Amino acid sequence: MLLKNKKALVTGGTAGIGKAIAICFVQNGADVVIFGTNDTNAQNALEELNRSKIDQNQTILFKNVDVSQFSLVEQALSEISVSFDILVNNAGITKDGFIIKMSEEDWDRVIDVNLKSVFNTSRVIARSMIKAKRGKIINISSVVGLVGGAAQVNYAASKAGMIGLTKALAKELARKNICVNAIAPGYIESKMTDILPEEVKEKYLSQIPLNRYGNAQDVANAALFLASDLSNYITGQVLTVDGGMVM
Repeated sequence: MLLKNKKALVTGGTAGIGKAIAICFVQNGADVVIFGTNDTNAQNALEELNRSKIDQNQTILFKNVDVSQFSLVEQALSEISVSFDILVNNAGITKDGFIIKMSEEDWDRVIDVNLKSVFNTSRVIARSMIKAKRGKIINISSVVGLVGGAAQVNYAASKAGMIGLTKALAKELARKNICVNAIAPGYIESKMTDILPEEVKEKYLSQIPLNRYGNAQDVANAALFLASDLSNYITGQVLTVDGGMVM
């Protein structure tokens, strides 16, 4: 019950890490709104979220929103008309490729969805948090934003940008009692890692001191900590959830 009576928005909340965070928040008493663009995934997520309720009075809501578009974000939040205590910026995509072959469209789309979306949601939600003089903003970055990744210049740039935005926004909002932090997951079990050849999996595992992949719940647990009152004196930080890969 770490988030009882709290209201949270999770972008990219219909699958993977975002869904795990949303479920974890619901299990700890929060009302949760999820943003996404896949209605099928959203329906499955809503069913899981509703099963996770600990109080039938908890509110669960989905909005189909392209968070890369400020006007759409502003419109959706206006329609919801909720003062959020917690914002988790998790929406993200990949369009990997070597720079000499990467299209401008692939560069722009990754930057817009992964990085500009954080600006879009934070710009709107910070208004009510400033008025309330409290709030938690959590940005889901990546270890790739810390160390880079071959054939991922767009993704690495977007995730590194999220870290810079986190630190700047933390300084800007601290005087209003709003904490802004980032989580940088490492290799997390997913459909993408499941199909990797065994030799590739072994190569990745050799870089992880704990010698295992993480899972979405590992990231959700970190988000729960940063969203709760347990982290009220922590801001501007990047919490790596990576089994010790980046030290």
